[in-house]
Amino acid sequence: MRRISSKSSSIPKFLNFLINPFSPIAQSSHFCNQPNLTEPNQSKALGFPYIDTYPQSNNLCYDEQKGFGLIHIESNPRKGTAHDRKIDEFGVDVEKIYRILKKFHTRVPKLEIALEESGVDLRPGLTERVLRRCGDAGNLAYRFFVWSSKQEGCDHSYDVYRLMIRSLAKMRQFGAVWALVEEMRKENPRLITPDVFVVLMRRFASARMVKKAIEVLDEMPKYGCEPDEYAFGCLLDALCKNGSVKEAASLFDDMRFRFTPSIKHFTSLLYGWCREGKLIEAKVVLVKMREAGFEPDIVVYNNLLTGYAVEGKMADAYDLLKEMRRKGCEPNATSYTILIQALCSMEKTDEAMRVFADMEANGCDGDVVTYTTLISGLCKWRKIDRANELLDTMLQRGHTPNQTTYLHILLAHEKKEQLEECIKVVDEMKKIGIMPDSSIYNTLIRLSCKLGEVKEGFRLWNEMEASDLSPGTDSFTILIHGCIEQDYLVEACDYFKEMVSRGLLSAPQYGTLKELLNPLLRADKLELAKDVWSCITTKGCTLNVSAWTIWIHALFSKGHVKEACAYCLEMMDAGLMPEPATFAKLMKGLRKLYNRVIAAEVTEKVRQMAAERNVTFKMYKRRGERDLKEKAKALNDGRKRRARRRQWNGGRSRADI
Repeated sequence: MRRISSKSSSIPKFLNFLINPFSPIAQSSHFCNQPNLTEPNQSKALGFPYIDTYPQSNNLCYDEQKGFGLIHIESNPRKGTAHDRKIDEFGVDVEKIYRILKKFHTRVPKLEIALEESGVDLRPGLTERVLRRCGDAGNLAYRFFVWSSKQEGCDHSYDVYRLMIRSLAKMRQFGAVWALVEEMRKENPRLITPDVFVVLMRRFASARMVKKAIEVLDEMPKYGCEPDEYAFGCLLDALCKNGSVKEAASLFDDMRFRFTPSIKHFTSLLYGWCREGKLIEAKVVLVKMREAGFEPDIVVYNNLLTGYAVEGKMADAYDLLKEMRRKGCEPNATSYTILIQALCSMEKTDEAMRVFADMEANGCDGDVVTYTTLISGLCKWRKIDRANELLDTMLQRGHTPNQTTYLHILLAHEKKEQLEECIKVVDEMKKIGIMPDSSIYNTLIRLSCKLGEVKEGFRLWNEMEASDLSPGTDSFTILIHGCIEQDYLVEACDYFKEMVSRGLLSAPQYGTLKELLNPLLRADKLELAKDVWSCITTKGCTLNVSAWTIWIHALFSKGHVKEACAYCLEMMDAGLMPEPATFAKLMKGLRKLYNRVIAAEVTEKVRQMAAERNVTFKMYKRRGERDLKEKAKALNDGRKRRARRRQWNGGRSRADI
C-alpha cells in the first residue's frame, strides 16, 4: 500500500493564495467586498415547502431557530444516514484523519507531520470523504485540502473541488473561492461546469449579496462556461429562496430576451411571492406565465396553495383545491400537506386530521412528510399521546419515520423537561435503524444543560463526534450557552475557542460572544476573557465594528476603562471607526479617572478618522452624547415600567399569572 509522501516544496498558485484566505491579499479581491453585517433571517416564520418543478425527494429539514415552525423540504438533502456512511472502505482512515485535524489544525507544522506519519493511503475518493466528514468546520477541510494538494500523485476530482468551493463560500472567503476557480481554469478546465458557479450564486444569495450573485453570471464566460437557461434559473431560484424575490423579478424582466423563459423560472418567482404572502404579485406572475404559453401544473398550484396558507386564507385554499380537481389536476400529498401545515400552525389540529382523512378518502396516500407534519402539529400543541398514536399508525402502514419525525416528539418532551423520555425515544429510533442526527443531539444537549446535567451534555457531545457527525455552529452555540448558564465558564471558553478555530465564527454568533464575555468579566476572569478575544483575532476572523463594540463595552461596564481604551485604539488601527456612543462612553469614563493622556490620544485618532470620512468631529461627538442619554432614558423608563407592572400584579411575576 502506498504511503503518503510529500512532493517538492512547490505549491500551486491558488494554494499560495489559500495558505491564509483571511489575509489582506485575499480580502482585497473585488469579489470579496461584503458588508460586515449580521446575516438577515433568511426564512419566514412559516417554513412552507418549496415545490420544485421537478421534485426528486421529500427530505425534511428542521430549523432550530423556529422551534416548532412548519416543516420545509430540504433543498440539499443529506445522502444516506450516518450508519450507512460509517460502514464503508474509507471509514477507519477518515476517522483517523479527522481526529488528527481536530488535534493539530491550529499548528500547521505538527499537523503535516502527523498526517505524514499516519500511514493512511491517499487514494481516490478519500479526500472527498474527509471534506464531507469535516462538515461545517471549514478550517479543518481547508487544512486537509491544502496538505493533500501537495502530495505526490494527488489529482483532485470535480467533487473535491466542488466541496472545497462550497466550504470556502460558506466561510464567506469569496476571494479564495475565485482564486481556486482561476486555478481550475488553468490546470483542469474540463472540471469547470455551471454547477461550480451555481454554488457561488447560492452562497452570495444566502448572504443577501444580490449584486455579487448576479456578477457570477457575468463572470462565467471568462472561465469558458457560457451561462444558459439552467444557470439563470438557478440564480432566480437562489434569490427567491433567500428573500430577494423583488430583485429576482427585476432581473427576470431584464433578462427575458437573453434567456428564454421556462416554467421553472416562473415557478421560482411564484414561490418567492407566495412565500412572502404577496398573492397579487403571484397572480401577475401566473398571468405572464399563461401569456408565455405555459399552463399551471401541480407545482404551480401547490405554490399558490402555499401563498393562501401563509396569509391564513384557508377558504380560498379549499376553493383552489376544488378548482384543481375541476381542471383535471388532482391534488397530491404535497398539496394536502401544505394545508395541514397551515392548520396546525393555527392550532386547528382536529381540522388538520379531517384534511388528512379527506386526502385518504380521495385515494391519495400520505407520505413521510405528511405524517411528520401532523406529528409536528400535535407535538407543538402538547398533544404528545396523539402524536405517538399517529407514529404507531405510520409504522403499521409501512412508512418509515426519519430523524425529523422523532425530532418533533423530542422537542415536545424537551418543553416538559423530560430528559429520560427523550433518551427512551432515541433508543427506540436506534432499534429500528434510525441513527440520531445533529439536530437530535442538539436537543438532548440543550435539555441536559438546562437541567444542570452538563457532564451528560459533554458525554452526548463526544458521542455525536464519535458517530460520524461533525458539530456545526448550532451545536457549538447550544453547548456554550448551556455551559454559561450553569457557570461552567472555563469549559464554555474552550468550546468557543474550538468553534473559532474550526472557522465557524461569523456575525450571527456575536450574541454568543457577548454572552460569554460579560459573565467572564463579572467573575473577574479578565485574563480568560482576553484569551478568548485573542483567539478570535489570531485565527483570522474578519471582525466588524459590532464585534469590537461588544468587547469594548463589556470591558468598560466592568470598570476596565483603560483596557477598553487600549482595544478601541487597536480597533482604529485596524481601520474601523468606533460608534459615537462608544467614544462618548469612553470619554466619560476617562474624565472620572482624570486620565487626559489616553483621552487625548483616542480623541486625536477619532478626529483623523472623522476627517477621512468627511464627518465633522463636533457632530460625531454630539451624536454620541445624545445616544448615551437616550439609552440611559430608555433603561430608566424600562425600570419604571417593570416597577409599575410589579405593583399592579401584586408582586406576582408573569410566570405566576
